[in-house]
Amino acid sequence: MMILVPAIDIKDKKCVRLFKGDYSKETIYSDNPLEVSGKWIKEGASLIHLVDLDGALEGSTKNFNIIKEIVRDENCKFQVGGGIRNIETIEKYLSIGVERVIIGTSAFTEKGFLEKACVKFGGKIAVGLDIKDGKIAIRGWNTKIDMTIEEALLDFKNLGVSMIVLTSVDRDGTLEGFNEDLIEDYLRISDIPIIVSGGIRDSRDLEKIKNLKSKSIFGVILGKSLYENTINLSDSIKVYQDVS
Repeated sequence: MMILVPAIDIKDKKCVRLFKGDYSKETIYSDNPLEVSGKWIKEGASLIHLVDLDGALEGSTKNFNIIKEIVRDENCKFQVGGGIRNIETIEKYLSIGVERVIIGTSAFTEKGFLEKACVKFGGKIAVGLDIKDGKIAIRGWNTKIDMTIEEALLDFKNLGVSMIVLTSVDRDGTLEGFNEDLIEDYLRISDIPIIVSGGIRDSRDLEKIKNLKSKSIFGVILGKSLYENTINLSDSIKVYQDVS
């Protein structure tokens, strides 16, 4: 069983999708992210992936008030990423009922912070591992760093990271299909549970991911495929999530 996780990316208080993480190539799908969240919950979502895109770029919690409104809904769990650079921000999100906080940039720039977060919050912490042109990308996917995926994953294993959100930036927002090579490489080198993200187009992608038969795959994030109606969430949940 893998959880299907709708994504709501928030920029300038709107629900948007970017093309390959490019902030200049955005499509606005709704002026009301709260309404969008309600739609996905109504269709059966049990976990929603919220991203503060302004926060990811600026290292802040610019869309905190909108996120706070969204997570009030007790019919669903929420994970949040974007701009989480200190313990206070983690506490701020967890205090409003967020299930899991995703640390991106700071996981690579401040190892002490990630270690402290994992010790203090345990399973409430995930790391966003974003891959662009075969390199790890940070700071809103605008900066690539000189560290291999293997090195990063070994560090995360040693620190006790309990979940990785693995995103193929090159596929994100393209509807080209998920990056099979990236997922297979990951599964060869790490057993930290992952949520697959980036490029999912339709049920054929979900079928391929399911057929990998990996217990390490916890879930799949669905973004543009939902907003462009190439995947029906409620139908897909019945097939891929609710199966016994």
